[in-house]
Amino acid sequence: MKIDRLLAMTVLLLNRGRISAKELADRFEVSTKTIYRDMDTLSQSGIPVLAHQGTTGGFEIMEQYTLSRHYLTLAEISSLIAAVKGIGTALDDATYAGLHEKVRALLHKSDKLQNDHLGDSLVFDLNPWGQGPAARDKVNLFKKAIEETRKAELSYINMNGTETERVIEPYALILKGNIWYLQAYCTLREQFRVFRLSRIQKLNLLLEQFARRETPSLDGYAWDVEWSKNADTIVTLIFQPQVRHRVGDAFHPDQVTVLEDGSLRVEGKHTIDDWFYGMLLSYGDQVKVEQPQALVEQIILRAQNIVNRYKN
Repeated sequence: MKIDRLLAMTVLLLNRGRISAKELADRFEVSTKTIYRDMDTLSQSGIPVLAHQGTTGGFEIMEQYTLSRHYLTLAEISSLIAAVKGIGTALDDATYAGLHEKVRALLHKSDKLQNDHLGDSLVFDLNPWGQGPAARDKVNLFKKAIEETRKAELSYINMNGTETERVIEPYALILKGNIWYLQAYCTLREQFRVFRLSRIQKLNLLLEQFARRETPSLDGYAWDVEWSKNADTIVTLIFQPQVRHRVGDAFHPDQVTVLEDGSLRVEGKHTIDDWFYGMLLSYGDQVKVEQPQALVEQIILRAQNIVNRYKN
């Protein structure tokens, strides 16, 4: 519908700034002539749209203009409230309690009762089960360091188990799944690094401040295959029916086949590293490796080493 397109364009222009007619046309799958007509419609409705000519031209909305709360639906505001409450579960910060109240204030009185019902249908709890206060304290300390641009001194254990002392400049906290990471400039390596908070041992916030640097983008932050030195290998595993719930949590459904006796065959490409060995051993006798043979031999060796440790 045209009204939906106009509203979406308004939101996009407010968030992105100047955008060319061609980019708008491509995004909304209409002609540039339609975009020009839409801009006229927005101007006539009182939205201050500015047009700029030339190679860097396009449309933008005057900086002082903002959208009224009335453009948000009750469901959209309810989603915002749930998200803000979720952030509050992970950060011990009164700011988010205040933000929660401000977002709730966007609701009309007649909507609040209905929102209480909608709010129960969407819950964001970003505080993992079993996480102690020490983990939250670490997050809050780095949040303080980022806000005050203060350096931090820490001891960090890398994926090879090596512990090093570092001084870092913290820039951004990242919650990936239920694991916290920190984007920071490492003065030891003289480059930006991403640190897993659970591997940070000793932590001390310094009084020394730092001048902010241009940071690498975190858009689309995802696993980088270069982080692992091991190539993916085709693995075949047979799991007993008793651990079917765990198999569903750990492996993609496309990799899982239920056999006639109820056991499960998992076949797919995986990175064979210490994490993978530990994951398989955690299943005890409820899993058997069929291939590759090198993985079979390594699991046997590690199991024997466990037995030998108890014998000694």
